[in-house]
Amino acid sequence: MQQDFTIGIEEEYLLVDRDTLELAEAPDALMAACQADFEGQVSPEFLQCQIEVGTRPHATLEGAREDLKRLRSCVSARAAEHNLSPIAVSCHPFANWRDQHHTHKERYDSLQNALGGVARRMLICGMHVHVGVEDRSLRTDLMPQLSYFLPHMLALSASSPFWNGEDTGLSSYRLTVFDNLPRTGLPPAFASWSEFERTTGTLIDLGLIEDTSKIWWDLRPSHSYPTLETRIMDVSPRLEDALTLAAMVQALVRMLCRLRDRNLRWRAYDRFLIAENRWRAQRYGTGEGLIDFGDRTIKPVSALMEELVGLLAEDAEALGTMAEIARLPRIASEGTSATRQRRIHAEAEAGGQDAGRAVVRHLIEEFHADL
Repeated sequence: MQQDFTIGIEEEYLLVDRDTLELAEAPDALMAACQADFEGQVSPEFLQCQIEVGTRPHATLEGAREDLKRLRSCVSARAAEHNLSPIAVSCHPFANWRDQHHTHKERYDSLQNALGGVARRMLICGMHVHVGVEDRSLRTDLMPQLSYFLPHMLALSASSPFWNGEDTGLSSYRLTVFDNLPRTGLPPAFASWSEFERTTGTLIDLGLIEDTSKIWWDLRPSHSYPTLETRIMDVSPRLEDALTLAAMVQALVRMLCRLRDRNLRWRAYDRFLIAENRWRAQRYGTGEGLIDFGDRTIKPVSALMEELVGLLAEDAEALGTMAEIARLPRIASEGTSATRQRRIHAEAEAGGQDAGRAVVRHLIEEFHADL
């Protein structure tokens, strides 16, 4: 097995006022200070109330842990200087998207012009995980196989049950908003890297997009790095949950490469079937189970994670991530951030408190719990 399986993590955060708990725009001084602390690792996002961080590529998850922990701590400390706090959540519980302003930067100005009103609703944050796969043809070969597990990633990460102050009934409302953009959703299956280049190159040659960074599938070969990039996950309030999910992605990529080395492969199921599991994850999170296409049953996500721990044991051992992979069933059985947010919201309502603000306070606490 020739791959190094390096790992990198990108996260998007929302900034809230510590007093009102409403969204707040990032002052220029905040962004400048963060960028000085971590050159090239902290940047503005599409909306002025957002901030994005990205780790360096790391050979081990432990390296990514320390990097991400420092980034979260830096953003928190610099935000506090302006009476702000970051929260790692995919949708703010009660903010109105109509009140937000996009960041005036050439990339975001052109995005606003290209997408029109669809872009205005982009009050959402996600987590992207990059796993190093040097061989380009291997990246396209792995994509249909890894796509099978995208709903599982979404189910475990769901953190966006509320939108505009209402419970949407979904565990990941973020995906509903994101799917309004073009070139999103499950990736197509490509027979080769040349087919990927030929297909995406059609849009580039016509001047419709400048490069493949404007293709926002749930899983894609990164435009900037020799990696496979998963983009389906909600961002996780808890640092350790984020790292567990990142470990899952890394171990899955290694497992699929290991199978390939043994002249085996994970079955590539039709996108129609995977999309059904994607919807179930979006709607229920870990609450109602996912379809196991092998035995044609709906299984609890906790049971699927128990099975996955066994499947990934050899790879987790090699990567040094056994402790993180072992946490997957616990996340599934205890519920996601969406589960916890709904519980906090219900308890606050029952006590006559402002439920939306109670949820934001909870999210601030979870962001800082592991720092």
